[in-house]
Amino acid sequence: MTRGSGAAGAPGAPGLSPVMTGCVVLVTADRRSGELGSALARRGASVRHAPALSIVPHEHDDQLLLDTKALVADPPDTVVVTTGIGFRGWVEAADAAGLADELSEVLERARIIARGPKARGAIQAAGLQADWVAESETSAEILDLLLTEGVAGHRIAVQHHGAGADGLDIELAAAGADVHSLVVYRWGPAPDPQALTNSVLAAAAGEIDAVVFTSAPGAAAWLAAVDAEGVWPAVQQRFATGAMVAAAVGPVTARPLRERGVEPVVPDRGRLGALVRRLVSHYEQAQTSAVSTVAGRLQVRRTVALLDGHVLPVSPSGLEVLRLLAAAEGEVVTRAQLLAVLPGDSNDPHTAEVAVARLREACAAKGLVRTVVKRGYRLDVLPR
Repeated sequence: MTRGSGAAGAPGAPGLSPVMTGCVVLVTADRRSGELGSALARRGASVRHAPALSIVPHEHDDQLLLDTKALVADPPDTVVVTTGIGFRGWVEAADAAGLADELSEVLERARIIARGPKARGAIQAAGLQADWVAESETSAEILDLLLTEGVAGHRIAVQHHGAGADGLDIELAAAGADVHSLVVYRWGPAPDPQALTNSVLAAAAGEIDAVVFTSAPGAAAWLAAVDAEGVWPAVQQRFATGAMVAAAVGPVTARPLRERGVEPVVPDRGRLGALVRRLVSHYEQAQTSAVSTVAGRLQVRRTVALLDGHVLPVSPSGLEVLRLLAAAEGEVVTRAQLLAVLPGDSNDPHTAEVAVARLREACAAKGLVRTVVKRGYRLDVLPR
């Protein structure tokens, strides 16, 4: 499949429950989107890729090199490293420009502060040591430390990734520090604008079950595309009813969504693996709230029906009949009600009988759909 242009899915891998079978998940990230998509596909999801933003490669970023040369010429007292990938990109860019040794000397003399374990790991991989690590992985903790110590007159370099400073630079400068920002991997436009447009239209049309966001700028860009196509009311409604789920890798990424009244599922730790587990957990919870029948737990999704986690080979019309029966939770559904969800405009009760017979055959579950003489049909559900 060409990235951003279609859907791909895979049956759950051995040992992994395909709990997301029948779910179409939209991945809006550019970097590591293949890894994220593969992890979701292993849990049964069909995955569409439509990055909302691209990343400007650090080796082509002239501004980053100019900022690096300025720091080499006038070294900082403190260097704040906010992300592991950003720090690695900075070192790689310096190496490509022949500045690796000079930058290394500057960093060795400076006090290095890391925003979390991943930033510290990247610092160590470069042969350096962090002097202090914000275990909460927040800029707020770093700001707290520096403002408590006092920064007036100090020259501080802050390495950022993509979106910028989260107010860190402004606060430090306001306290009297001489702040110099280095932004690694700047955000650019969507690599495939048509794929982005198609993704928001698909979300509004009910073709997407979950949208995954891995950065705040990416979330904001996707929402901007929704607005540009004029489909926010439909997208908002699907998020509000739970028909479509938003998933954000962390609270910073979730912020643009929450500002629009969308409450995403967010993992406890800002990692892609944790994000996948959190989304899987959401669908596992949905599975436990499915209808308990004599044949097992029945869950009817947008495009498939699952009985005890197994996909039932029902036709689209059979799926609508089963959806109606499941929604009734054991109450009688009349033939007239069944005819209303079947294609065409038949009023013949025999049409409903044929549809139910085919459904029973596809389900191959004895007693799942019961006939109630002279009234209609019902699912044989277990008492709550």
